[in-house]
Amino acid sequence: MLDERKKKILGTVISEYIRTGEPVGSKLIADSGLGVSAATIRNDMAVLEQLGYLEQPHTSAGRIPTYTAFSLYIDEFMPEYVLTEADKAVLDDYLESAEPTAESLLENASHALAELTRCAVIRRDLVPKFSVITKVEVVPTGKRMYVILLISSNGAVKNKVCRLEFDLTDEQLKFFTNYMSENLHGISLDELTPEKFEKIVAAMSAYMISMTPLLEEVKKLADDFADSGVAVEGEKNLLMRPDIDSAAVENFISHKSELAQFLDQSFGDLQIVLGGSGETIVQNTGLITSKIKKNGVDAGAIGLLGPLRLDYSKVIPYIEYLTGRITDILSDDMELS
Repeated sequence: MLDERKKKILGTVISEYIRTGEPVGSKLIADSGLGVSAATIRNDMAVLEQLGYLEQPHTSAGRIPTYTAFSLYIDEFMPEYVLTEADKAVLDDYLESAEPTAESLLENASHALAELTRCAVIRRDLVPKFSVITKVEVVPTGKRMYVILLISSNGAVKNKVCRLEFDLTDEQLKFFTNYMSENLHGISLDELTPEKFEKIVAAMSAYMISMTPLLEEVKKLADDFADSGVAVEGEKNLLMRPDIDSAAVENFISHKSELAQFLDQSFGDLQIVLGGSGETIVQNTGLITSKIKKNGVDAGAIGLLGPLRLDYSKVIPYIEYLTGRITDILSDDMELS
């Protein structure tokens, strides 16, 4: 537990680091009006460093906050920022310019956050989560060549070309089509987990192991549908920053299915994950995710990926307001597609 003075010192270090990105020295803190000497501040900063809240980069006399410090700051003593009516009006303008569909609302909200925060925004679109598989079809196109079609309830169609080591008979094609209809028709894309698909493959292999390549392509198509429910905007905002590994950012946002799973499984309505707290996201970044609901059920999410020294006190209200407004609109019986 930190006493109030140490919290104020740590809060000042974090605020200045967010503002400048530079190490913060005791003189600057003393000049901020805490009413104590620079020597006292230096002693407290040394204690904060021992406790793991501050670190001293290189030979600089100043210190910067650690991931642990940011976590404590966000949880306990971050200043509250209340959106002004002007702030809300700007955010509302983005939503009001959207088409009357949930996807357009989410797209405009992502665009707003990317522009206003200069960060990358990941959105989990709503349609794929509520779509079900309505048809799987295999069409011969040449010697040992087949096109697999996967159609979902929202009218989306995806296809893949599959080459087999032999030609299928009409009977085999009919068997495969019927098997897919029995096992996949009406299954939501969200339900088609790797475990469920493995069971389908195992059951079919007992009859006709030679058709496994077709099943693998069907799974890839289903994954493509899931990936299409994820989009990233504003990633260029991060790629030029010297304090963030651009290759790591590109690698992180390129795995759409993992992003979808991360956003879907985020705990609670709002979650903050810092890049140094594990291997989940890019080092030296912060990721804020917020859920969108329709009639009380999770219907999508927005994630904002930015530098660790984000102005969390202002960015969080932006995200909460936008996702809250979309949730309110969706609860007024707007269709998801």
